[in-house]
Amino acid sequence: MAKEDKNQENIAPNAVDASSKIDAIKQLIFGENMQAYDSEFETLKQDILKKKEELEQLIDEVKTELLQNIDNLSTDVNIRITELEASLEEKTDALDEKKVDRKLLGELFTKLGEKISQ
Repeated sequence: MAKEDKNQENIAPNAVDASSKIDAIKQLIFGENMQAYDSEFETLKQDILKKKEELEQLIDEVKTELLQNIDNLSTDVNIRITELEASLEEKTDALDEKKVDRKLLGELFTKLGEKISQ
């Protein structure tokens, strides 16, 4: 167990040491420009977030408009279906009247009944 504790102690300083070495290398490579790069990256990040919000708003607007158009279309289709049903019913009734003129048939039955009773 003593070996494991020593290994863990060695790992922690090595991790901190490696991190500081990386920071030192960054400083050597980028130097004074590092702050400029950070500033540019922050500006780009803010611009991307702004564009993302604009796109989300646009998507919400389009979604709302599409839902409204679908609702309007559904209402229009229902109205047209109702009109077609009414028209079909009128034509069916007219066709029934043409096939069998009920008044004429009633009169004929009345006359037939009178002739039979004579």
